Amino acid sequence: MTTDKLYDMYLKHPVISTDTRRITPGSLFFALKGDKFDANTFAAQAIAAGAAYAVIDNAQYKVGEEYILVDDVLTALQDLARYHRKQLQIPVVGLTGTNGKTTTKELINAVLSQHFKTQATQGNLNNHIGVPLTILTIDSTHQAAVIEMGANHQKEIEFLSSIANPSLGLITNVGKAHLEGFGGVEGVKKGKGELYDYLAARHHEGSVVFVNSDDATLMQMAASRSFKHAIYYGTQNKDNLISGRLIENSPHLILEWWQRGSTIKHTVKSQLTGVYNLDNILAAIAIGTHLGLTPAEICKGIEGYQPKNNRSQIVQTATNTLICDYYNANPSSMAVAIDNIDKITADKKVLILGDMFEMGDEAATEHKAIIEKALSINAETIFVGKEFYQQAPQPLKAGAFYKTTEDAISALQANPVKNATVLIKGSRGMALEKLVELF
Repeated sequence: MTTDKLYDMYLKHPVISTDTRRITPGSLFFALKGDKFDANTFAAQAIAAGAAYAVIDNAQYKVGEEYILVDDVLTALQDLARYHRKQLQIPVVGLTGTNGKTTTKELINAVLSQHFKTQATQGNLNNHIGVPLTILTIDSTHQAAVIEMGANHQKEIEFLSSIANPSLGLITNVGKAHLEGFGGVEGVKKGKGELYDYLAARHHEGSVVFVNSDDATLMQMAASRSFKHAIYYGTQNKDNLISGRLIENSPHLILEWWQRGSTIKHTVKSQLTGVYNLDNILAAIAIGTHLGLTPAEICKGIEGYQPKNNRSQIVQTATNTLICDYYNANPSSMAVAIDNIDKITADKKVLILGDMFEMGDEAATEHKAIIEKALSINAETIFVGKEFYQQAPQPLKAGAFYKTTEDAISALQANPVKNATVLIKGSRGMALEKLVELF
């Protein structure tokens, strides 16, 4: 079936399902393949559960008119989303970066939602499946969209951009993550830079790139490309559309911001922690300002955003203040998290740092560097995971090292932490959420 004919069917049945456990009556079921399953085998189950049609790519499962045979289900889904995006005449913000993608996406959404009916990536559905699924949830009532794009190898952002076709875009930062897949830091820079390449090549008057002027790497990357329209934000550059500065970090961020050419400064009391989130907040303010929102609307959006999903999330317990940031970790995000807790005003500080995954050949070097950085600040530090354990300095003069999360749990049960500000950060696979109940 051709994409335009499939699109006609989608317009009549505009809800996409990919999981037979969550079928919406009248939806289109796309039988995607996974590493351990072939959803073609669930097509009949999807129809029985109420799906109007099942899109399949194995002819043996076409047992009626409700079964639509295509060459490849995933490609059909991506082509459908690309086709749908071309019909949308709304601002679409596309963003990527090593750290802060999801928080920045949520902040932009929180701001724009004060003025527009906005659709945004749910959670971190930011890959070759999540991006098309998000695009296909945008309907004629939406006035703006925010699409997060993730990648762990080169050419992925280029491909996702071809589907999302962002009219506005930004890279949060470029750091050390997925080094194994990208082939080193230069590979990360090239991969993330594919969004800049797309925006530079996009021949559209409304195409705008937003650049953090405090980030030398991003400024260099932007300078090497020719954009029709570039907008800058940050703390120091006179060319910034939006500038800002932190007033307080204890642990919530309070900041003030102002627009170029104006003497009026606006104060925002956020529910975020982490000095690194100033950049993310200013990005959202810049995009909101560009799209015509008032300062009052923008401040309300920022102040109303409450972090979740264990990203810079503050949890107050009976005896401790926890900074839960264990959704993911890489050397760049670890370093800024350590810098942040070093600057926070607190009588007692504890760092609990878990292994960083996907480091490839750089694993030993990067874990050793984080150990040195963490031990250099005034805080009690606990390292968890085999990579940190293997790089523990000998003889051990400071810090505690545990090979597994379970070992750390046993140690904390024997010696509970009280009356402290505690940073818990590590890669998702370390399951550091198991530690929270101990505080």
